[in-house]
Amino acid sequence: MPRPHFQSPSRFLVVAALVAVSTGCKEAVEPPIPSALFLVQGNAQQAQAGMELPTKVVVRLVDADGQPIPDFPVGFVVTQGGGVVTPASAPTDDAGEVTVKWTLGPNDAVQLLHATAGNIQPVVVGAIGLLPTDLVVAQGAGQSAKPGSALANAIVVRVVSTGNVPMKGIPVAFQVVNGGGQITPQSGVTNAAGEVQSRWTLGPASGAQTVQVVTGSVQPVTLTAVAVP
Repeated sequence: MPRPHFQSPSRFLVVAALVAVSTGCKEAVEPPIPSALFLVQGNAQQAQAGMELPTKVVVRLVDADGQPIPDFPVGFVVTQGGGVVTPASAPTDDAGEVTVKWTLGPNDAVQLLHATAGNIQPVVVGAIGLLPTDLVVAQGAGQSAKPGSALANAIVVRVVSTGNVPMKGIPVAFQVVNGGGQITPQSGVTNAAGEVQSRWTLGPASGAQTVQVVTGSVQPVTLTAVAVP
């Protein structure tokens, strides 16, 4: 009858030790280190001051090998112009990117936004805020009517900026300068085309009568109508 074979206890101890080493000593993974923050889109835009830029601002965070770094916080601060960026801080996505909306401040032409991530060099994004530069008569100049009568066509004026870009939401005031007539309404706010209109009823006297239109610091315009008996 053969004798039973027993494993050496020391062999079991060696195997157990090897298993413990292989399962318990995992290699530590170092978190990626940001190396550079790049602007993907959104620089050098222009829009009416106080309005949101048409294209969102996008930045990308990468490591020294140019690989995107996900889930890393990026902050945004308006440094000139007094506008608002939304969100002011957000983690990068899987592509290492963060996308924000930038609403320009209402008063400045030159506006700046800084994007920051850790201690690396910030990204500076610039935009131009368009401000009202001209007030033009779109309709209603050079009319005539009987004294005390309303002019046939409404007075329409347009507020524009550089490049003839219409300015929306700009307050405009109308005032009868001479002739004793009436203009209604006496004030309004420009629409999406940069325009506002009013109706002019001439005063009782014959001859030339004038209305002045003003908005902010822009050069006023004067319209003349003639009351013909």
